[in-house]
Amino acid sequence: MSRTFPLEKTRNIGIIAHIDAGKTTATEMILHHTGRTYKIGRVDEGTAVMDWMEQERERGITITSAATTCHWSEHRINIIDTPGHVDFTAEVERSLRVLDGGVVIFDGVAGVEAQSEAVWRQADKYGVARICFINKMDRVGADFQHTVTMINDRLRSKALPVQLPIGSEKDFRGVIDLVENKVIAFPVDSGSSSIEGSSEGLLAKHRQVLIGELAELDEQMMIAYLDGQDISVSQIKAAIRRLTVSNRVVPVLCGSALRDKGIELLLDAIVDYLPSPLDVPPISATDPRNGEKVLRGASDEEPFSALAFKTVFDPFMGRLVYLRVYSGRIRAGAQVLNSSIDKKERLGKLYIMHSNRREEIDHSETGSIVASLGLKMTSTGDTVCEPARPVLLESIRFAEPVLSMAVEPKSKVDQDKLDDSLAKLAMEDPTFKVHYDKETGQTLISGMGELHLEVLMERIFREYGVRINAGKPQVAYKETITIPVESEGKFIRQSGGKGQFGHVWLKIEPGERGSGFAFRDQMRGSAVPRGFIPAVEAGVKSALQSGGSAGYPVIDAKVTLYDGSFHEVDSSDVAFKMAGFMAMRDGMNKAKPIILEPIMEVEITTPNEFLGDIIGDLNSRRAHIEGIEGRDEVSAVRCLVPLAETFGFAGDLRSGSQGRASYTMCFHRYEKLPQDLADQIVARAGKTK
Repeated sequence: MSRTFPLEKTRNIGIIAHIDAGKTTATEMILHHTGRTYKIGRVDEGTAVMDWMEQERERGITITSAATTCHWSEHRINIIDTPGHVDFTAEVERSLRVLDGGVVIFDGVAGVEAQSEAVWRQADKYGVARICFINKMDRVGADFQHTVTMINDRLRSKALPVQLPIGSEKDFRGVIDLVENKVIAFPVDSGSSSIEGSSEGLLAKHRQVLIGELAELDEQMMIAYLDGQDISVSQIKAAIRRLTVSNRVVPVLCGSALRDKGIELLLDAIVDYLPSPLDVPPISATDPRNGEKVLRGASDEEPFSALAFKTVFDPFMGRLVYLRVYSGRIRAGAQVLNSSIDKKERLGKLYIMHSNRREEIDHSETGSIVASLGLKMTSTGDTVCEPARPVLLESIRFAEPVLSMAVEPKSKVDQDKLDDSLAKLAMEDPTFKVHYDKETGQTLISGMGELHLEVLMERIFREYGVRINAGKPQVAYKETITIPVESEGKFIRQSGGKGQFGHVWLKIEPGERGSGFAFRDQMRGSAVPRGFIPAVEAGVKSALQSGGSAGYPVIDAKVTLYDGSFHEVDSSDVAFKMAGFMAMRDGMNKAKPIILEPIMEVEITTPNEFLGDIIGDLNSRRAHIEGIEGRDEVSAVRCLVPLAETFGFAGDLRSGSQGRASYTMCFHRYEKLPQDLADQIVARAGKTK
């Protein structure tokens, strides 16, 4: 099998940004310029190719990430267009996990917004190289330099402008290309735009600044600079590429996606500066047979390995699993190993995706992003690989849901269909959880916000035809422990025949906030046989999930199994699972549990005349104001607000500012709930029980 496309000319990129910054519009323009589409899709008209769901076209926002492939300048570009709304941050998380590079779109008027920071941190976590595109430079209030300053200050990154805008707002008519050393005029309605001679002076001045900055950061450029060499365009591009791939700088471009200004230059930058699969380090994995670390390089000659990063249910074809191939190649119909669950499966048909349309292929190769039928047991975050050379890639960790509501079918006919639809949606979306409360008999669904749950309920009706009633949204509180304790769990049952015996001692300690659950085995000798230890861990996890004093799941705990005993005849997995459960429940009660509430990071943009009233409203919502940034006649307020206090905030903000203020909100962290409110919740939980 020969490669269909050179690996060094492959780019796997994501388009990421805050909501309404223009991601999907930029992607539509890219598809048009690369010949992938012949008619430009419009978000406001509901014709965008990448926004294919009915809800996306109705609401004018991206809800699910969509993949496509296009070609530019003899390069293949695999693109994932991601959502910008905080409620769908899982789509960004799983996309960035498998991408090599990203194009971050900023609104030239708003600059760096709250969700811009969130996706930037996600990209930092996975080491994704980025270029920035400052969009909407033709809008009133657009300010290129202010946005560059915000990238440096708020994102703590080294922004490297490789273009400068000529004019702004309605006078935006071209860019100064500092790398190519030329002035580029954009067509305007009245024909060609004339560029004043002053732009030539700016070009010479700022190009020298660019070369000087590159010389400070790049050794090869410094040698050429100090030797007094005439720096060529290819040398500048090579230096920028090295620095971008190593995440030391982020090149900054500008334009207007809606007016098709700067898109071809953006495509050139994707090819010139963002990494190919060969430019990123070999993927680190674990050999599941012995736990040793192994590396898989980006080569077709390496054993096959891929990560499943998305699962969808197609109404006509069934279950589609999206794969990023990190090494090797595989044919459709081949047998693979799901090393995450140690099960063999057979690949069905393979497809290259173009939004919701498919192009069948007979094999996939290193660096590909493909979708496959037939993987019935593979879920998001699982590794599929060559059975003879198994590896386990790092999975994807998603944020926990912060909002819950009860749902019930409107009729008995809808009951079975509801269970099926909820199971499929939970398989597709790792941040959507379904829980059946045995005490109340309610089915609870949990998600990342009100919009997330609203969209999911619409999908239940539209895609699966299930009519449901829904309760009011409830905050998904958590619990944690505050002091270390030791706890014993002993499960003994005798019923005449074979009994049950399990006995463990646990050391339970609080973990760092956000660290999750960690289980350690420090058994010495054979007090508890190795075969029963997974059962103990399962019992501990079950106790954590069932909740502490208020019935909410317990998080951020370290549990160590250090002693116990067993019976040669009566001990079993069930007995040790119950012993682990009992020890954990007893330990949680002794470890002074506290209730945690989700805290949201909120940014409000308002005319100055309404600033006082808005701050007063925030103070009444237990908000902690972190800063107020004034700009002309508008102020931006950054604050932290408990999620429980945000219900009704949108309506109050609109009415209190005559509809002129706007806000963005994203999850920040869990913090301790004030004691008086915690006491109320514990009291309500006691009455319910």
